[in-house]
Amino acid sequence: MKIVKTKATVKKLMKELKKVKALKESMSGLSDDELKGLTKDFRARFEAGESLDKILPEAFAAMCEADKRVLGMYPFDVQILAGIALHQGYLAEMNTGEGKTLTATLPMYLNGLTKKGAILVTNNEYLALRDAEEMGPAYEFMGLSIKAGVKRDEDDRFENDEKKEIYAADIVYTTHSALGFDYLINNLVKSSEDRFLRPFNYIIIDEADSVLLDSASTPLVISGSPRVQSNLYESADFFVRTLREDEDYEVEEKNVWFTDKGLSYAEEYFGIDNIFNPKYFEIYRHLVLALRAHKIIEKGTEYMISETGEVALIDASSGRMLKGVKLRGGQHQALECKEQVEITQENRSMASITYQNFFSMFPKMSGMSGTIYDAKDELFEVYGKRVVVIPTNNPIKRVDCPDWFFSDSSKQFEAAIRLAVKKHETGQPVLIVTTMISDTEIISHLLVKEGIPHSVLNANNAFWEADIIKEAGQLGAMTVATSMAGRGTDIKLGPGVKELGGLAVIGVGRMLNTRDERQARGRAGRQGDPGYSRFIVSLEDDIVEKGTDPAKLKKYIDGKKKISDWRVKRIVNNAQRTNEEIGSTNRKTSKDYDLVLQLERKLMYETRDMLLDGGTLEKEKIKKIAEENIDAFLKQNNRLTTSDLNRYLLDNISYRMEKGTMYLNLKNKKQVKEYVLERVEESLAVKSKAIASENGMNDFIRVAALSAIDEAWIEQVDYLQQLQAAVSGRSSAQRNLMYEYQAEALESFRKMESTIKQNIIRNILLSEVSMDKKDRLHIILP
Repeated sequence: MKIVKTKATVKKLMKELKKVKALKESMSGLSDDELKGLTKDFRARFEAGESLDKILPEAFAAMCEADKRVLGMYPFDVQILAGIALHQGYLAEMNTGEGKTLTATLPMYLNGLTKKGAILVTNNEYLALRDAEEMGPAYEFMGLSIKAGVKRDEDDRFENDEKKEIYAADIVYTTHSALGFDYLINNLVKSSEDRFLRPFNYIIIDEADSVLLDSASTPLVISGSPRVQSNLYESADFFVRTLREDEDYEVEEKNVWFTDKGLSYAEEYFGIDNIFNPKYFEIYRHLVLALRAHKIIEKGTEYMISETGEVALIDASSGRMLKGVKLRGGQHQALECKEQVEITQENRSMASITYQNFFSMFPKMSGMSGTIYDAKDELFEVYGKRVVVIPTNNPIKRVDCPDWFFSDSSKQFEAAIRLAVKKHETGQPVLIVTTMISDTEIISHLLVKEGIPHSVLNANNAFWEADIIKEAGQLGAMTVATSMAGRGTDIKLGPGVKELGGLAVIGVGRMLNTRDERQARGRAGRQGDPGYSRFIVSLEDDIVEKGTDPAKLKKYIDGKKKISDWRVKRIVNNAQRTNEEIGSTNRKTSKDYDLVLQLERKLMYETRDMLLDGGTLEKEKIKKIAEENIDAFLKQNNRLTTSDLNRYLLDNISYRMEKGTMYLNLKNKKQVKEYVLERVEESLAVKSKAIASENGMNDFIRVAALSAIDEAWIEQVDYLQQLQAAVSGRSSAQRNLMYEYQAEALESFRKMESTIKQNIIRNILLSEVSMDKKDRLHIILP
């Protein structure tokens, strides 16, 4: 049945598979040295112009043989099939336990032959380090270098030279967040020697649905120097607490906005005439942040108060507490104010990118997951990627039982425990999967009352999670986990377990999407093993409470009115469907917002690269920029005074005061412009004389220009982060949010361009420069 979904694609891949299999015997007959020597031959052929597609059958067959000799595992036909799909840029759905880790060695080896790098990313450090360590010997046997781009201790950072070594390797295993942050950091360096990334080539995304979908709505943001701490958080928080829903504000799903009455009230409260006037931007921004903090961002599901009394975010896809991660644009501080904990410093956003736009930068991108077909339409729309379903090596023997439906959570948990105890009494291992951390604690408490020893995994540490989840298939094991805990680690059955029916998965609560439920069921029945799964849901599931009017459900939950199973099923499934639609909409919105930043980012990063790679501004270009600055200054000052002109000269051209301005006819703008241009020429001549070297002068101009670009760009990124939050507060039927955001972002970009030009000239003309005895240039920027 699964093959039918993408039967035509699989049929095409089968043709390549036959070519690979036809070479199996000839490869097995080679000595180790002969097999290793093929890498040199493949590379020579590629460098001579032969395509990787042409080399694929031999390269795959060679790597299959290497996997067998070094790792003791020869890839199954379906793994080779998936490897071909990954090389061709598909997103491959492979059932849990079908061997995605070994599969990746084939396309990674083939694309590693190019000397341009092949990268595999997954969603936690444990998997990246495990896969690099386990698969590394096979790559090294074939003569390719391999590195892991993460460390076990997430607080332990790589030095710049270490990063250069990592990304120079033929094969790199890392996490999606580590790679994304490295990209942003690489574009903040001050010299070409500090860059450590080479141009992107080929990437495989493991657990692709988790990375490309579940993590896609939250951009990667690098924070820098703190901004001046605002004193508006408390007053905005107090104001929001006085508002009335449906009168002063309206809420719809994950959006909230002020009504006209609410805006009028705000203007009266703060004593202002028009809250949308740019000079009141900060007041409006803080009101939106406070409103979202109180009405949209949920305690217990999106954030929690840690043991140290701090607001800590929760990763929706894993349930993990995100250490050191804060909401951007002041939203985190608004939450802290709401919870009445110490308000931390609001940092400036220096660089930002979404996963959608980041991974779209790779010339060749592919991915694999056990549950990706359900999102095929969105993945094609956002990434232009097609999904192919790879058949399983053995028929699936897992028994997926129909859901049980209950009106309230007490009956739901009672049924789950009763079922778990029944399975446990036979010795069958049981994995109870929940949607929330709090539910794991409830289940654990109930199991303690039953006297059943068990392990609890609520996604706090990926390393020990993996060690525990490995044992979940042993005889008599009882494990309670959040849906994403230990994801990527196979649960292998212990002795005697197959005869008892394999691992039993009991899901408690309707999950955020159908993909998560398939992932949970897929824990059992790996590689043709027997298994069992059943989900037990109720009207008190978190996803139902979020998406349904509680008043309508209360009579059923309290037992005052009976409700049929089919009606509960309809309500619960509709809530999940609504949540999936909201998630998809949020990801699209996030991408649309970042698209504006992406266009600007591309232009700025290209300009930075030009300067870092030795490019500079010619003298005529500098004079042209100076002339544009002077024109802008004169346009802004129609009634120019001597004081205005002297101030401009001191701030932009020279710290040396001259009396020449006293004799100018300030109404003659042409004369004034010529005078200022002469001062520009004089200042440039002074710098040239001090440096006394064309190369030195070029280096100085490069540093001055980079500094001006970086300072303005950081301000722009930070402003757009704030603008995004502020614009979201205008969500009403009469407004086109994206149009407003794009219009204001464009206006901001134009101002930034003007600021850059002004600061380039200022940095060049007002800097202090000197050469030491060893002819080294010293620069003190203004």
